[in-house]
Amino acid sequence: MKFSTLRWIWNFWPPYLFTGIRVLDISDDGLHARVRLRLRPWNRNFFGTHFGGSLLAMVNPFWPLLVFNKLGPGYIVWDTKNEIEFVKAMREEVFAEFRLDPAAVDDIRSAAANGDKVLRWFPFEIANAGGEVAAKGRIEVYVRRKRGR
Repeated sequence: MKFSTLRWIWNFWPPYLFTGIRVLDISDDGLHARVRLRLRPWNRNFFGTHFGGSLLAMVNPFWPLLVFNKLGPGYIVWDTKNEIEFVKAMREEVFAEFRLDPAAVDDIRSAAANGDKVLRWFPFEIANAGGEVAAKGRIEVYVRRKRGR
């Protein structure tokens, strides 16, 4: 599936559509993605700032998606853990960007060549348009070659 089609589908997927999350861009080579979260009445917490669950939801699937795209269908790819630190409460739209280094993909492919599982952490930051960080953290991605491949 082309990434432009995937982006369109993702933006109408109910968990993203109804939380104010929008996929702004996924590059044609699958190495870069950019996501936005707008503050809406239904995704605010008690204090009127971004609900932490929405912040995590906006970043959760992207590292596994980008890694899987570059490795191909011969691999199992999951996110297994995530860690998030809420740095600053915000009442404005926030963004997250993901840039996958092709060398990291080569490292993962080499480490998984014999069928062993590979666990790798990928960082993220969520910030407003001015670059102020709202949250930061990391997501652990699990990779293993499918048996018989």
